[in-house]
Amino acid sequence: MTLKEKFKSLNTSFGKDLIYYHHNINKCEEIAEEFAIGFAEWCFKKRIDFFDSTEIGETYTIDGFVSKYKMKELLEIYKKDYDKI
Repeated sequence: MTLKEKFKSLNTSFGKDLIYYHHNINKCEEIAEEFAIGFAEWCFKKRIDFFDSTEIGETYTIDGFVSKYKMKELLEIYKKDYDKI
């Protein structure tokens, strides 16, 4: 299930039910934490390394290869891998 699908699976029409609202907020937090931890583990497994700071920002490599990525690009790559799970 993709990240978007996980969030969409929660009925976001909170209405007046405060208990249901808090349940959804807690569930959103769980989904976000799971994603963040997964990204950190993915970075470790893929051997993401700081490469250098340039005028466009800090860049990183994957598995020691010369291709350089910004953190946002790494996140997009992870999201594609995450969606396949």
